[in-house]
Amino acid sequence: MVCITGVLRGSAAEEAGIGAGDQLITMNGREIRDLIDYQYLQAQEILELHIAKPDGTQYLIEVEKDEEEELGLLFAESVFDGCRVCRNRCLFCFVDQLPKGLRPSLYVKDDDYRLSFMQGNFISLTNMDADDWQRVVDLRLSPLYVSVHAVDPQVRETLIGNPRARLVGHQLQWLAAAGLQIHAQVVLCPGVNDGNVLDQTIAYLCACWPHIASVAIVPVGLTRYRQGLRSVDPKTAREVIALVAGWQERMLAKHGTRLVWAADELYFKAGLPMPSLDTYEDCPQLENGVGMTALFLDELRAIRPGPHLAGRRVSLATGLLALPIIEELACALAEVGVESMAYGVRNRFFGDSVDVAGLLTGQDLLHCLMGQELGEVLFIPAVSLKREGDVFLDDMPLGELEKRLSVPIEPVTGPLSLLQRLQESNLWRYRGSGED
Repeated sequence: MVCITGVLRGSAAEEAGIGAGDQLITMNGREIRDLIDYQYLQAQEILELHIAKPDGTQYLIEVEKDEEEELGLLFAESVFDGCRVCRNRCLFCFVDQLPKGLRPSLYVKDDDYRLSFMQGNFISLTNMDADDWQRVVDLRLSPLYVSVHAVDPQVRETLIGNPRARLVGHQLQWLAAAGLQIHAQVVLCPGVNDGNVLDQTIAYLCACWPHIASVAIVPVGLTRYRQGLRSVDPKTAREVIALVAGWQERMLAKHGTRLVWAADELYFKAGLPMPSLDTYEDCPQLENGVGMTALFLDELRAIRPGPHLAGRRVSLATGLLALPIIEELACALAEVGVESMAYGVRNRFFGDSVDVAGLLTGQDLLHCLMGQELGEVLFIPAVSLKREGDVFLDDMPLGELEKRLSVPIEPVTGPLSLLQRLQESNLWRYRGSGED
């Protein structure tokens, strides 16, 4: 049974009298486990819905619609029977590195193949049973996003802390034989899965092309709460980038795709220039931090004079890692008449080893920017906020930070997003205020 949170206007569901707050018990006699089940069943022309109203009354409602027509039900979550949780003990698990006292949802470690398919979450494949594997094939749940880390069985078991991690080679081959695609990631842990182990892993994944659709090499993220692992240093970052470049050259010559990419963070750590945007092809792992900087720089070069720009004074804040890029943005804005102050924010919450924008907290921004000149509006990276709303990782609402800094704050995804917001508005509004 799942709660219906909304119904699309004019939809077949609305015409049948279904409303927000109703409970969906079954569709055509089947319990609905997730949105995958729902989408599969709602494609049928005739549906029998078992509905419970808020007062407890239950009905069987028959709905007739065109096959391609949406039924029109909305739900709060993607999975209805509970998220599959991680059973691993990864050496580098970021959730295990979180301090105590945060909201409970931050400590949930999902490892759910359904969220991998629907939302692009990376999974280990260690907690899937025979029915799960069969469902993936039967419903063609592709692509999946898989945390490979290493194909050497012993190394992967060491990294993931689960004997079932050793099966990844067989699992990838099984998915490939079924004609499904996988986006793979390797979280790089110096001294564990770098060097020859990394070369072996990349070689194996490249040999699985085209069923391996992309490979991202991402440096391990270590907070001050994790001891015993090494961060990626400049030398290691340069070695990894050189290794990746070699494989890119081979794959491009042989198959017309680079297939494997190093995360932006590795180029920052290595002190090397970022590759151009076209080398990332269709940016298959953009949300994994691969190609975001190249996209940012490409947008930056597209900045042109426009309305409501001359004479504006704004501020820009980001993590220390990306500060040089934000300073380039400040220079580009100056050329179109916008004066801007760029601030690199130290991560006091997780520790100095964490310098990416996506892990900045409200406390970090407050500590860095309190008393600084911020202009008429402060722009921050949208990735600093939770997907679900305007809240930072430390639970500080964006509106609270605005009030304490006495400046409106606008989350943006890049230079063009920032420019659009500037051109759209001369009057900034605080969140929670009643002003238009």
